[in-house]
Amino acid sequence: MNPRRIAAVARKEWKETVRDRLFLHMAFLLPALWMVVFGYGLVLDVEHVPFVVLDRDRSSLSRDYVYRFIESRYFDYRGIVDDERAIDRMLGDTAIRMAVVIPERFEERLLAGRTVTVQTLLDGTFPLHADTTKGYVIAVNRSFTQELLADFLARTRGLAPAEARRLAEPVSLETRYLYNEEVRSTWSMVPALIMFSLMVASPLLTALGVVREKESGSIYNIYSSTASKAEFLVGKLAPYFAISAINVVVLWAIAVWLFRVPFKGSITVFYAASLLFVLCSTGIGLVISLLVRTQMAALIITIIIAMVPTLLFSGFLVPVSSLSPDAQVQAHLFPAMYYTDVVRGSFLKGLGLESMWRDLLALAGFAVALRLVAYGLFTKRPKA
Repeated sequence: MNPRRIAAVARKEWKETVRDRLFLHMAFLLPALWMVVFGYGLVLDVEHVPFVVLDRDRSSLSRDYVYRFIESRYFDYRGIVDDERAIDRMLGDTAIRMAVVIPERFEERLLAGRTVTVQTLLDGTFPLHADTTKGYVIAVNRSFTQELLADFLARTRGLAPAEARRLAEPVSLETRYLYNEEVRSTWSMVPALIMFSLMVASPLLTALGVVREKESGSIYNIYSSTASKAEFLVGKLAPYFAISAINVVVLWAIAVWLFRVPFKGSITVFYAASLLFVLCSTGIGLVISLLVRTQMAALIITIIIAMVPTLLFSGFLVPVSSLSPDAQVQAHLFPAMYYTDVVRGSFLKGLGLESMWRDLLALAGFAVALRLVAYGLFTKRPKA
């Protein structure tokens, strides 16, 4: 390959990109815009659940029980209601997501050492949200019950408070979260959004850029030039590869400085893996551009091919290990899954080359395979 001819093709492509101001702005702004919009909008944390209380006992102990929910950051207290009809109306209007119903003689029965049933009504419209809220309720209720039992043992057996608490909870569970210590969905989602933005924007820009020449007819200049197939493909992709390489830095900065996601890994390994992924994503766009003739067709096909597998099979929303065996096979056929492991491993786990070399090798394999497919599809003879 002749470097001068490659540079000439790349310069021509860059001039075409710069001449189209809308396309140039889209090339740099679209990935960052997706990052910000999805980063703020795609929050999976279940916090500030609005709830009301129907307290039929109105005792000091029932108020203490309610305060456990009020003081938690997971719940948002909306007041006391007088009957079940108000609860039904508020749940139906989505004014609340939960209601706690405390029965009569709540304090009297507890002080007598008898059991009490407290009803909790949850809005099950969003099953995952409701299941998480149920876990919060169980945790609050367990903590309240253990304290009551410890107080009961201390009063009836004359035990010290510490000894009573030990007897009330003979087996204690201590949970430690590794990597994402604050259990924030943002810390998990934002690194994956780097993958999503590159996976959608890079092939889209590449496909539209190449097909644009087909529609305008300027592609015939390439057909009649002395540039070889390989020189044309390399020169054509060079500007889009450079744009995406810059976008990697921008997206990384947004994740670290705007969303405050900790970066614990090697910046060298991360950036090298990102460049390999850019080669894969631009390769997908190049293959699509060689198969279609209009920008509209390139747009639709790129969105379908890039976005759908990325959302379903990359581990972006659901861990790959949780997918069915057939879906896991499909996940391994897309480069997005390997890069998702790299970005999350780099940001949250601090993994290095020794742990992620298989992912980098897979990305390199995809990049080479896509280039070979594009080389086979491209011909300097215009189709009739």
